[in-house]
Amino acid sequence: MKPSPRDPERTRARILRAARTEFMRHGYSGARVERISRSGRSSDRMIYYYFESKEKLYLAVLEGVYAELGEAESALVLDASRPVEALAELIAFTWNYYLSHPEFVALLSNENLQRGRHITKSVRVKQLSRPVLDILGTILAEGARQKRFRRDLDVHQVYLTLAALGYFYLSNRYTLSSFLGSDLMRAERCDAWLAEITRVMQAAVAAPGARGK
Repeated sequence: MKPSPRDPERTRARILRAARTEFMRHGYSGARVERISRSGRSSDRMIYYYFESKEKLYLAVLEGVYAELGEAESALVLDASRPVEALAELIAFTWNYYLSHPEFVALLSNENLQRGRHITKSVRVKQLSRPVLDILGTILAEGARQKRFRRDLDVHQVYLTLAALGYFYLSNRYTLSSFLGSDLMRAERCDAWLAEITRVMQAAVAAPGARGK
């Protein structure tokens, strides 16, 4: 099916949506251009016209999910003058973003299986800002100033802890559900895990004697 030449942006966006689903389900190695063109109501020829290769299409998908996360982070409005509450809101945002964007978790898991060999080629991903690091840094600094949080916190380490607690749960949900004999994706289990992430994070950053203030 030949798309209208007068609407290239819509055609490109349709291909990207189809490609995101294909790469999410099958990973880079298992994804097929013909399935993407069929699902995107396009053609293999048009995919190569817009993206040149399967790898560049895959990179465009990865860049898209990173850019969307950055945009969502930039839209956050948190009151850093109340650092404990602001951290809790940031934790909830991160967890709920992972929950509502399963393609983000799946695509990152697939790329890690590839040892990151594609994402390292992306100039755009390297240039994308990570608003969450600035936001988290502001919250931690204000918490330390108020003597609510420790002064020796490293923003990267705190972020890695937060990301790991959410990402591991979701990326391993099927095997963990089987091992624990309980569906971890039930709403009440997800809510309970958010409460646990919040408890662990708040305890980890709290200044000695500051808990419960």
